[in-house]
Amino acid sequence: MGEEKDLKQSLIQELRRGTLILSVLSQLDEKKYGYALVQKLEEEGVPIDPNTLYPLLRRLEKQGLLESEWDVGESKPRKYYRRTIYGDGIYLELRNQWRKMAASMEKMLKGE
Repeated sequence: MGEEKDLKQSLIQELRRGTLILSVLSQLDEKKYGYALVQKLEEEGVPIDPNTLYPLLRRLEKQGLLESEWDVGESKPRKYYRRTIYGDGIYLELRNQWRKMAASMEKMLKGE
């Protein structure tokens, strides 16, 4: 029974992992700092652990999809992220691909 639960959790985690990049990119058309992004994603039903988000943000920045800047004007410095022009294009392609895949999956699942 415990192995079945572990397997189910593992499979659910795999499904979620595939949607995190699209989820993050969808929220960064305007600059946001990490914790605000965690809160926004949670509000939208996509909870993400900060220990997952921050490495993902750094990776997307390294890939040229995001850019960041520090705001040191407040009492606590914050690093803000937003999509680059290149990131906008990739986001649109991923969004279109997601819509096609979701429509196909919905069609298949209705056939059950």
